[in-house]
Amino acid sequence: MLCAWDLTRDFGGVHALREVELHVPRGSITGLIGPNGSGKTTFFQVVSGMDRGARGRVTFDGEDILGMRPSRIYHRGLARTFQLSRVFPQLTVLENLVVAGTRHDRSDRERALGLLERVGLEDYQAVPGSELSYGQQKLVEFLRVLMSEPALILLDEPAAGVNPTLRRTLWGMVRHMNALGTTFLVIEHDMGVIADLCTEVYVLNEGEIITHGDFDAVRDDPSVLEAYFGKA
Repeated sequence: MLCAWDLTRDFGGVHALREVELHVPRGSITGLIGPNGSGKTTFFQVVSGMDRGARGRVTFDGEDILGMRPSRIYHRGLARTFQLSRVFPQLTVLENLVVAGTRHDRSDRERALGLLERVGLEDYQAVPGSELSYGQQKLVEFLRVLMSEPALILLDEPAAGVNPTLRRTLWGMVRHMNALGTTFLVIEHDMGVIADLCTEVYVLNEGEIITHGDFDAVRDDPSVLEAYFGKA
């Protein structure tokens, strides 16, 4: 569904991404892990069109999207979350979701209410975004992404800073949406979550994919241990 070949992004001679090759199958939950500063968020920036300075090739559903404007990529069914919460503080929780709807009719409101009920936030629908806890804001941001009914979602540390109860709710929602057909590419530092959710995991280090495979194979790869902990 999402494929990248020879994807390279330089910043003043520094290789943020170096000939990255990555494939996300339709219907999967694929993990993207690596030490801080390894290039994970840069990859998301490039794929989502937020950074249009890379070279190489990226296709989504067979269409070349590298360098395409973010709005065009979004309307083709590829959406993302960000490391920091981006709810509209002055809007209510319900309004935060409805403004992201794509049908522009009553069904947007009905879908929003259904999503809030699914995660136990139905009683917060009239609460301004500014009054939510950080974890609730992250959850609302994820629901807002779901409002556009994307085929593929890039999740950039969606549970960072979220309390354990809301983390379980969020990851449960990811599983639910995946069962309904949504594909995910996930950046996450909690290896327990990656092990539980992901059928395949890619490891980035210093801008390069150093290995990929199922979680057990990746976990035991000496190059991964060296990337995280250095040479013995």
